[in-house]
Amino acid sequence: PQKKALAGKKMKKFSTHSGNQSYERLVKEYYSGMNRREWKRLTRDAYHRLELDTTLSYLKKYLPPKGYVLDAGGGPGRYTIGLAKMGYDVALLDFTPELLLVAKRQIRKAGVQKSVKHVTQGTICDLSRFGDETFNAVICLGGALSHVLDRMEREKAVDELIRVAKKGAPIFVSVIGRIAVLVTELVRLPYEMELEIFPKLRDTGDYHGGHGFAPCHFYVPEDIREAFEKRGIDVLEMVGLEGLASGHPKETNRLFRKYPNAWKVWWETHLKTCTNPVSVGISEHFMIVCRK
Repeated sequence: PQKKALAGKKMKKFSTHSGNQSYERLVKEYYSGMNRREWKRLTRDAYHRLELDTTLSYLKKYLPPKGYVLDAGGGPGRYTIGLAKMGYDVALLDFTPELLLVAKRQIRKAGVQKSVKHVTQGTICDLSRFGDETFNAVICLGGALSHVLDRMEREKAVDELIRVAKKGAPIFVSVIGRIAVLVTELVRLPYEMELEIFPKLRDTGDYHGGHGFAPCHFYVPEDIREAFEKRGIDVLEMVGLEGLASGHPKETNRLFRKYPNAWKVWWETHLKTCTNPVSVGISEHFMIVCRK
C-alpha cells in the first residue's frame, strides 16, 4: 500500500516542510488517518499476508522460548497481540496516538491484557523509558525505521534498538525497499520521473512527502546491513518479505483464490527463495535479523 500511495492514489496530501519536527508531524498526520486501515493492512489479502506470515516465520525461528519483547513502532499492535498469544510478555511503543487506541481495543478484544505490560506513545529514536538490556528480543517492523527521515535520527534509533536488547537477544527490523518503489514508478507512474522528487528518491532513498505518502527513507539492503554490522552486531539473515511476488498483488491474490494447491507450492517457493539477495533487494519490505 505504501508504494500505491506514493504512486498517486487518492489519499490525503501533505505539503512539504523542512526540519525534523515537520517530518515527524507529517508522519503522525498520515497514520492518524490510517488507523483502521493499518490494523487490516497485513491481513487484507494473500499478497499482504506474505509480509505478515514471512515475518512470523522468522520470529518463530529466532525468538527465545520465552521472555519480554519490545514491539517498537508497532502501530495498532498486530505483532504485539501475536506475540502475547505465543506466551511472550510485550511492551508496545508507537508514535501515533490513534494507532495506539486501536491497539488497546484489539488487545482487550484478544484477551491478552496481562501479557502486554506497556502500551506507550513514543519514538524509536528515544527509548530512554526502558533501561539498558531490558528485553529478550526487540522487533521494529512494518517500516517504522523508514519513517525516520533524518539520517542522524535513524542512527540514534538503531543505537536505541540495540541498547535495550539483552546480550544475545535477537533484533528484527523491517524497512521499505527502494528498488521496489523505483519499479513501481516505471510500471505505474512514469510521468513522476519528470518530477524533482524522483532523482532524489533514486539517489538517496529520501522522500519528503507531498505526493500521498508520509515522509520516508527507502532502503537498499546494504544500508541496513551496514547500520548493524558497523556496531558489531551479528547479522543472521536478510529476508525479502514479499520476495519474488513483489509488485504482483493481482497475480498473487488470483493464485491464492483459484489455485489452492499451486498456492502451497508458491508459499514453499517463497520460503526457499526469500533470503536470496535478489529477492531481498526487490521486496517492498525486507527484514534484517540480528543478534546482539
